[in-house]
This record gives sequence, structure tokens and C-alpha cells, in this order.
Amino acid sequence: MLSTLTRDGLLLFSTRIVRLFAYGFLSVVLVLYLAQIGLNESQIGLLLTLTLIGDTAISLWMTTAADRIGRRHMLIVSAGLMIFAGVLFVLTDNFVLLLVAAIIGVISPSGSEVGPFLSIEQAALTQLISSEQRTKIFAWYNLVGSFATALGALASGALAQGLQSAGYAPMESYRAIVIGYALLGFVLALLFLRLSSVIEATQVTQASLAKNWLGLHRSRSVVLKLSALFALDSFAGGFVIQAILAYWFHVRFGVEPAVLGGIFFGANILAGISALAAASIASRIGLINTMVWTHIPSNILLILVPLMPNLALAITVLLLRFSISQMDVPTRQSYTMAVVNPDERSAAAGITGVARTTGAALSPMLTGPLLANPALMGMPFVLAGGLKIVYDLLLYQSFRSHKPPEENKQSY
Repeated sequence: MLSTLTRDGLLLFSTRIVRLFAYGFLSVVLVLYLAQIGLNESQIGLLLTLTLIGDTAISLWMTTAADRIGRRHMLIVSAGLMIFAGVLFVLTDNFVLLLVAAIIGVISPSGSEVGPFLSIEQAALTQLISSEQRTKIFAWYNLVGSFATALGALASGALAQGLQSAGYAPMESYRAIVIGYALLGFVLALLFLRLSSVIEATQVTQASLAKNWLGLHRSRSVVLKLSALFALDSFAGGFVIQAILAYWFHVRFGVEPAVLGGIFFGANILAGISALAAASIASRIGLINTMVWTHIPSNILLILVPLMPNLALAITVLLLRFSISQMDVPTRQSYTMAVVNPDERSAAAGITGVARTTGAALSPMLTGPLLANPALMGMPFVLAGGLKIVYDLLLYQSFRSHKPPEENKQSY
């Protein structure tokens, strides 16, 4: 499948790998580095929060303007913001300047995708491939990103440990990684410079411009409805983010950090592989059916995790859940790109992405009180699974008859 990609398509896969490697590379030591240069816990927490808020705001503006101003230009500017953040983090320990870098620049505290890159790249990829290939290509696009993040984290830990073993102070070893992050941003900019005009949106008509709202016109109602549903899904998922799952396993079963690392390494590998299976299933039963009917069993398994009487069964159910949990990701991305106009794709991906980020940011604060009460420790799983099932049913009811172009001649 990857051999069918054009030069621009291969470049976009390359930028995804470089960027996610950089995010994984920095995320391992970011908080350690900030503590070493003198920031306290409150300052670090504020900086990380403003990093996410700044990334979300910048993403919304850049993605909704990209199809009009130019996708390639916006991607290059985004890489510049990544370099800016890395360089400023290296040069100063002034808290105010670090806040400026965090808000304006592109930094990923979690190692996952942030900034406008993902939305614009998805829109550009859709421009380069056929409708029949789209879901399969998106599945591989997600998989290579997952492995790049894992390799970046592995390389970061090894480099920091190696430098400290060679006699460097911890702060110096962490600063070397931040320098590496900025250099990878420079590599990213060079790759974006090599993209051709083929990735750009089709010419926007005057009628479209007159009706434009956040980069949307004809597809506005579809995108807003999808955004509301995706926000609900992410709000549900925020109850059981990886850090919360790790804490629950540690408190419930006394699992040590090394074992937790093994559990989530396996879970993430299974999740990445499940995304590949999604393309094959979608070709048989359709995108919406794949998103819904693989997601519901996954959420039932999630609800069952806290009901397991011992660690082995809890891990087994969790891993079973992860083995099908990501089948909706490439199908969701593919569906969003398919049902909007070509000149609205960057905006659609950006708005739905911001909705997901916002939804996910709200629920973790509600989880703390539940985890503090031994009788309610299992409730985050129940809330997450239950709300996700509600999302699945609403998605099916709202969009089962709204098929992407490649499915209009088929019936499922």
C-alpha cells in the first residue's frame, strides 16, 4: 500500500515520523528538565497547561486558514514554531519567556500529536490518494506515528542515561535532548519545503468565500455535528487516560512501575496494530459501521476491567480492549475527510481535532474525587465505557445514511 504513494505522500509520512519521534524524544525529559532549571511544581503545571491551551488556539487558527492561505506555508510556519519553542527552552530559564515559548510555540508534553500538523497533513494526504485507499493509508499513517513516538522515547532515555554515565550533569543531558528537539523541527521544515503544490486545496470559489466560517461553508453542519460527537467521545476517554489507568492498577493491585510499563507497552502495540485491521473491516462493512460496531465491544470490555477479581484477569481484559480500541481512529479520520468538500478538509480536521482536545481536557479533573474513594474507584471505567457507548449509538443514528463517496454504490 505504501508503495502506491506519490513523492508528496512519502514526504508526508516522513514528516509524521520525524515529528512524532521528536515529541516522544522530548516528552520523557521535559518535566525533569524544567525542574532542573529551577521551576517548581506549580510553575511546571501552569506551563504545561498553557502549552496545551496555546497549541489548541494556534491549531484552530492555522487549520481553518490553511486551505485558503496554503497548506505548505502553514506546515512550514508550524515547524518554525516548533524550532522557536525548542530554542527558547534551551536559551533561558526565565519563567515568563518559557511561558511565551509554551503558548506560541509547539511543544508536546505527552508525546502525542499537538499543533496544526495532523489536520493539515490528513487533508493533504486525502488530496493525493483515491477514496478506496484512504482508510488503509490513514491506518498506516497512524501506525508509523505510534512506533516513531515509542522510538523517540526510547532514544531519549538512552541518550540521557548515556550522557550522565559519561560524566555530564543531569541538566546538561536533558538540555542536549531539548537541542535535539529543535534540530528535528529544522529537519521537519526542510521536508515541508520539498512538498509540491499538488497538496494544496482546490480553488475556492467566490460563493464559498462569501459563506466561509472558520474555513467551512457547505460542510458546516456536518462538521459541527461530528465535532460535538467527537467531543463526547474524548470527554469519556478522559476518565481513563493512561496515567489514570496506571494509578488505578497500582492502587488496586499494587503493580510496580516496571510492570506498568510492560502493560502499557503491550497495550499500545495492540492498539496500533488494531488500526491496521480497521481498513480491511471498513472495506467490507463501511466506515460508520466499523467505527460503531468495533467500538461498542471495546467499551463493554472497558467497563468490565474493574470487575475483574485479580490482576491477571484485569490485564487480560484491558489488553483485549486495546486490541480493538483503535479501529475507529483511521476510520474516523477517513470519514471526516470523505464527507466534506476538498477545500474544507484542513478546517474540518482542525475543528474536530480541537473539539476532541477540549473534551478530553475536561474529564480528568472529575476523576480525582472518584479515585480518592475506594468504593468509587471503578466508576471512571463505567463512566468512560457508558458515555462512549452513548456516543457510538448517537453517531450511528446521525450518520448511518450519510455515506462517503466510495460507499454510495455499495450497501452494508
